[in-house]
Amino acid sequence: MNKKTVITILVLLLICVGIAAYPLLLPSDSDFGGADGKAEEAILAIDPGYEPWAESPIELPGGETESLLFCLQAVIGAVVIGFGFGYLVARKKYNRQAAE
Repeated sequence: MNKKTVITILVLLLICVGIAAYPLLLPSDSDFGGADGKAEEAILAIDPGYEPWAESPIELPGGETESLLFCLQAVIGAVVIGFGFGYLVARKKYNRQAAE
């Protein structure tokens, strides 16, 4: 790869990291909530005296951060699965070529 391509890739990676880090670094008040909040509300409606036995070790700045982390988790899983399928297809292809 030439120098211009490497610089373009690095700039795009920095932009992606910035987009992912932006909601984590700037706290904001939002009304988005995850399944954990809905579950807590349902449990408290059933048993108002219930106290959670564990809490999150970090406090996220806003509700949309949970959605961001969930999306990142889904992307990482999709990449791992895609890489696995790609590896299996390539292995089959190259084994077939080596046998011929």
